[in-house]
Formats: sequence, C-alpha cells, structure tokens
Amino acid sequence: MSETASWTGLALGAAGGLGAGLVIALAALFGVWWERKVSARIQMRFGPQQAGPFGLLQTLSDTVKLVLKEDILPARADRGPFLRAPLLVFVPIATSLLAVPLVTGWAPLDSSVGALFFLAVPSVSVIGILVGGWSSGNTYATLGGLRGASQMIAYEVPRSLSVLSVVVLAGSMRPVVMMGEWRWWWIPLLAVAFVVYLISSIAEMNRGPFDMPEAESELVAGYFADYSGIRWAIFMMSEYGSIVAASLFGAAVFLGGTHGLPGVWGLLVLIVEAILIITIIMWVKWTFPRFRSDQLMSLAWKVLTPMALLQLVVVGVVTAWL
Repeated sequence: MSETASWTGLALGAAGGLGAGLVIALAALFGVWWERKVSARIQMRFGPQQAGPFGLLQTLSDTVKLVLKEDILPARADRGPFLRAPLLVFVPIATSLLAVPLVTGWAPLDSSVGALFFLAVPSVSVIGILVGGWSSGNTYATLGGLRGASQMIAYEVPRSLSVLSVVVLAGSMRPVVMMGEWRWWWIPLLAVAFVVYLISSIAEMNRGPFDMPEAESELVAGYFADYSGIRWAIFMMSEYGSIVAASLFGAAVFLGGTHGLPGVWGLLVLIVEAILIITIIMWVKWTFPRFRSDQLMSLAWKVLTPMALLQLVVVGVVTAWL
C-alpha cells in the first residue's frame, strides 16, 4: 500500500512539474510579446506587428529560431556544469509555481508551509546562476554569476519579511488559507509590504533597473553570455517564469486572488490581477535607469529591510488589537 502511494505521489509530482513547465513556456511566449508591446508604448513605438495579428506570432517564430540554432560549447567551458546550469535555474522556479493557489481552496501543492516553500525553493536557482557563469570560463560571465548570487541573497531577506506580514494576519503559512482569509482592508494596511515584495521580487529576477548580473554594457549579458540556442532560451524562460510566479503569488496573498469566486471565474480574476502586476514589473524595467552596485545593496539593507520590519511591527500591533 505504501509503495502504491509512493508511486502515486511520484506520478502527481511529475504531472505537476510538467504542468508548471508548460505554464512557464506559454507565459514566456506571451510575456515576451507583451513586454515588447509595453516597452514600445513607453518609447512611442508600435512593437511587433508583422507576424500574425498584432505581432502575436513574432515570439513563436523567435522560439523556433532558437530551437534550431546551434548549441555552442565554448572551448574553455567545463562541459558538464555548463550544460546543466540552465536546468538548475529553471527547475526551482517551475517547482515554486506548485505552491501558488490557482482557484479558491486549492493549490497544486497545498502545504502547511507553502509560503516558505514558495520563497525558499526559487532561491536554489542561485546555484545555477553561479555554475553557469563560472563554468563558461569567461571572466565577464563569472562576474555576472557572482553579482547575481549576492543580489539574490540580499533581496531574499526583505521579500521574506514582506510575506511574513501576510502570514501574521492570516494566521497560517498555507497560501490557500492566506488567500481565503484576505480582507479588503489588508490593501491599505499591507501597502508597504506589497511595495517591498514587488521591488524585492524584481531584484531577485535580476531585471532592470536591478539587472547588474547581466549589465549588457559592462558584462556582455553576464552569466549566460556564452550560451546560445535552446539553453539560452531556458534562461529566458526562467526569467519570465519568475515574473509569472511572483505575480501570481503576490496577487493571491496581497490582492485577494480569486476573491472567493469558484472555479474558472476565480482563476480569471487571479490572472487579471497577475497581469497587472506583470505590467508594472515591465514598466519599471523600461522606465528607470540601472542601479549602481552600491545603490543596489544599500536599497536592500538600508531601505527595504527596515520598511519590511516596520510593516511587521504595525501588523503585529493590529493583530494584537483585533
């Protein structure tokens, strides 16, 4: 009986992982197109418009091109780690999606420590960033990997503290319960926590204006400068997977997610909220200039972390009073 249960668990895990991978692949297709449109509007351009209606097929054609391109292995690269690094980045991000509640009362992985799972598992991808940069034998890529590691570790602290405020209010670390306990007055109360979560998430994704690990003008694309073809595409999918995961989780616990609506209707509301957050993330990238390294670390330790701690104190007082 236990053996049957273990095989069932493995099958469900594999199905969940496959589903998360497909979600990220589709999200990357839409996300690249949407970001091109958002950035174009900011810069008073039209964006892609030739391939398909409104340029919808442009990203698909780019994907086909990437899949067919040669997978180049640099002469100085350490073959094994170099080839596996993209998966070390992608898999933890895809796994974190399992903890996000997609409909009212249900998440693919409904764990009592689901919030901690969501915050902790994507952090493992820092290993892939380090390995990818170091194994290529490129100084610029190695510097990008080191920058990415220090940045992700630093911003994990305020991000976790911001989510902890929601945990205190909900009285649980289960994302399903956190979304179910949401009340409208949480929006003004948790405004600071949401801002900290949003900024920290952008920094953890290594996106502009916190894209120091890539910094094309300095490091020639940083830790994945020597990657090409499908492996380069996996790095890009990981970035957009991070955007989707952070936006869905933020919408679920900070904005109420499905707002109690059942089934498909609740899922649609959650998706709309997530798209709004995704659009904000993209707007930020194409609006603000890149931070310097010292500014980036000062923001994490001297601004966002104290803000998150202050928010936690306020939430603690409100919870005690209620």
